[in-house]
Amino acid sequence: MIVDVAVTAVLLIVLAIPLAITGWAFLDAASRPKWVWAFAGRRQLVWMCGIAFGILTVVGGLAISGYYLVRVRNELAAVEAGDFGEG
Repeated sequence: MIVDVAVTAVLLIVLAIPLAITGWAFLDAASRPKWVWAFAGRRQLVWMCGIAFGILTVVGGLAISGYYLVRVRNELAAVEAGDFGEG
């Protein structure tokens, strides 16, 4: 009985990880100001839709969200901090 509950809890946590990563990416994209997206040359709506539709498949959602969190998020954060890539 206790083993079943433990296995179920671990399985639930493991299966919730892709949902949590996708939610993190979506909320981060939504919270960035529009001017940051404009200066970075990215489109907020496209990324938010891509992340939202990527959740329909686990692999697609992780790939899109992972790329956003590793590459695009860092680029947006640099622009927001004042690094416009000049010089």
